Amino acid sequence: MRAIVCQEPGRLEIIERPKPSAMPEGWARIAVSHVGICGTDYHIFEGKHPFLEYPRIMGHEISATVLEAPAESGLVRGQPVIVNPYISCGTCIACRKGKPNCCVAIKVLGVHTDGAFCEEIVVAAGNLYPAGGLSLEAAATVEFLAIGAHAVRRAQAPMASRSLVIGAGPIGLGTALFSRIAGHDVTLLDTSAERLAMASERLGLRGVVADANAPEVLVDLTQGEGFDVVFDATGYVQSMETAFSYVAHGGALVFVSVVKDEIRFADPEFHKREMTLVGSRNATAEDFRHVVASIETGHVPVEALVTHRTTLDAVPHDLARWATRKDGLIKAVVNVAG
Repeated sequence: MRAIVCQEPGRLEIIERPKPSAMPEGWARIAVSHVGICGTDYHIFEGKHPFLEYPRIMGHEISATVLEAPAESGLVRGQPVIVNPYISCGTCIACRKGKPNCCVAIKVLGVHTDGAFCEEIVVAAGNLYPAGGLSLEAAATVEFLAIGAHAVRRAQAPMASRSLVIGAGPIGLGTALFSRIAGHDVTLLDTSAERLAMASERLGLRGVVADANAPEVLVDLTQGEGFDVVFDATGYVQSMETAFSYVAHGGALVFVSVVKDEIRFADPEFHKREMTLVGSRNATAEDFRHVVASIETGHVPVEALVTHRTTLDAVPHDLARWATRKDGLIKAVVNVAG
């Protein structure tokens, strides 16, 4: 079968490799249909991912059809599915608490182990969810949207809360959409006026450009009180540290993104607000189901999120180009099945 392998930073190649044959007990074999290209994939290509061994087949935002599955799974051949790419151990303290998304020994397809930039893969049957009424292209967007849905659920902010989402990339936009679905009054903050204009035009989201005037604008939007919940989806230390100042007294700050560096903040400011600081990692089956239902009901306009499309054979050219030229790009999807 064909596969795209990142041999080393900056070098993608089309290779032929055997189709998967041996399957662990309880696993399923699936034919990959569509794969979303994630910021993680660009980081792997650019050599910026801190915990990765090359060569690596990328791709973890996956839709597929079932080829072979255990009888007890309830999955049948030809069934469209969404892949949860977080492979958990099932026995650690997080898994025992029902939080496999932060498993102590988690392995993510396309990062810690080979992913879906290929024609077939095997995966634990429990990580496959029915695609419902979604197209297979739409089904490939569920994973990245589930990250935002999970962050909003972690925030536990009630309806009518004022929310600020920092970062208008795909994860930030997904977070903003699910914050709006939760009944929040949502504002986006980003350094790119172009991205904010796209978010307004395509998704109806209000944006503020992160420039010298931004603090005053944000103060005016909240009548000087700050935001009930702030989500940082930038992955930049300075942004994450500044985010503390936007939170209202009694509010919450959710770090959707992750950085390798230390995050510093002033304890008196944190303490006097009785602020809640929340980490949000990956997503769970509950979040995947919420995303599927939200797309089916029209609350998430997938057609406005998917801006670029390519094929498996064209990935080496297109991914390399989009890594540096992101004008007009929100989400790119690879049509593997053709």
